[in-house]
Amino acid sequence: MTTTPNQASSVDLFVSPLGRVEGDLDVRVSIEDGVVTSAWTEAAMFRGFEIILKGKDPQAGLIVTPRICGICGGSHLYKACYALDTAWQTHVPKNATLIRNIAQACETLQSIPRYFYALFAIDLVNKNYASSPLYDEAVRRFAPYVGTAYQKGVVLSGKPVEVYAIFGGQWPHSSFMVPGGVMSSPNLADITRATAILNHWKDNWLEAEWLGCSVERWLEVKSWEDMQAWVEENESQYNSDCGFFIRYCLDIGLHRYGAGVGNYLASGTYLNPSMYENPTVEGRKDALIGRSGVYANGTHHDYDQLRVTEDVTHSFFKGDRPLHPWDGETIPVDPLAGRQQEKYSWAKSPRYDVPDLGRIPLEAGPLARRVAAGGPDALPHQDDDPLFMDLIDKLGPSVFVRQMARMHEAPKYFTWAMEWLSQIDLSGSFHTKPEERASGKGWGGTEAARGALQDWIVIEDGKIENYQVVTPTAWNIGPRDGDGTLGPIEQALVGTPIVDMEDPVELGHVARSFDSCLVCTVHAYDGKTGRELNRFVINGMV
Repeated sequence: MTTTPNQASSVDLFVSPLGRVEGDLDVRVSIEDGVVTSAWTEAAMFRGFEIILKGKDPQAGLIVTPRICGICGGSHLYKACYALDTAWQTHVPKNATLIRNIAQACETLQSIPRYFYALFAIDLVNKNYASSPLYDEAVRRFAPYVGTAYQKGVVLSGKPVEVYAIFGGQWPHSSFMVPGGVMSSPNLADITRATAILNHWKDNWLEAEWLGCSVERWLEVKSWEDMQAWVEENESQYNSDCGFFIRYCLDIGLHRYGAGVGNYLASGTYLNPSMYENPTVEGRKDALIGRSGVYANGTHHDYDQLRVTEDVTHSFFKGDRPLHPWDGETIPVDPLAGRQQEKYSWAKSPRYDVPDLGRIPLEAGPLARRVAAGGPDALPHQDDDPLFMDLIDKLGPSVFVRQMARMHEAPKYFTWAMEWLSQIDLSGSFHTKPEERASGKGWGGTEAARGALQDWIVIEDGKIENYQVVTPTAWNIGPRDGDGTLGPIEQALVGTPIVDMEDPVELGHVARSFDSCLVCTVHAYDGKTGRELNRFVINGMV
């Protein structure tokens, strides 16, 4: 990289790759005096699943949408199924709801260690942290392929989806969830095997490696002070991967940047089997175990899917106003022509109409779920957890807090999955044949590992008239809207300190803390002249 003296304090970076999953995301940032002052996220790949589904049989979404992502295809199936359940007004037996919950939870449980060790933690061994007294230990644990924690975490991450395959026949790309229930009828051997697999995962990774204590002990942590005391409580917890991660993050400063918009959306997931036997859009909120909600400007709100819109002002699509997904359009334009209209991304910009605030961007993901869990008025069966509202109050949102939110869900979802396994009635029904209605509207939502994932379907004359998928990645990486408001990752990058322009690992920390389903690219430009200076590969592992 070359600069002139008058260029040194103001440059743009366009880095490659920031993400390590799939797809393509270009990120350009403006930097002044070593701090990011603005950012643009450009989803560089057109998918068009909504176009593919138009005119198809209503059940096509069960087959097509799980192919959107090879990592969270089960989550796509889950919400696609509930979209049809609500449109066709089906009856879902309690057993089927339990199986759906277990499968969804197991997919997320496999994602947690796999994401942490293979996608995020390997940046913790970056040479920029060599001066930390904990650096050598970070390398020993987290170095890709050879790190002691890396090896065990990645290998054992595959165990929970073995449970998914017991009930779903395969993972990924199963289609065993269908309107009215599931296409499986497990026996006692299946339940016993699933229980043993999850216990093996818990005994050998979750408790032995990550926590250094029992699941029950960790779930007693309810505040930042509790978490700090937990680390110091004994040697096992202090030296666990979790204890070390907390200490190392505080040492290298990951609690100081990456805040984002500070407003959050959770569409909720996992349903009480007794309260959602006849799925409806209106009846879903109270039936949820993992709560839905919106937190904006310091206030909790109920989540209402009717308040969601998508803006395409800066997206490579036609459209002159924000639209609710039932009325949504997916009409692509030539990117070359689109750039003349200041469009710069294939992602739309989801927005939520908050009372008294208007349409604003919201962060989706584990932190948003934890914020929803800290809201008021939880019902007895619902997640009621104050920990992350306390962390946000005392530390503020950051890369560190966002990461801890994700890891906190491992013991929580494990506990829930084990409870659901114990509640299955092997003599009961797993499916009720639905009436395939010729017309209707449906909405299905869940929380994929990365956040709020929802489908809106419109059926006319027995065919799909409109189908819109709004992913957590769209919520987080969407570009500016018609008001010029930055998307959540764009905003989270602002304020990030860049220590080494030749190796801007801090950008990777922020972008990867959202775990977006896109592989990202970053190039360097001079902030004054616009001249490209360099291109960057952050730990070039994809």
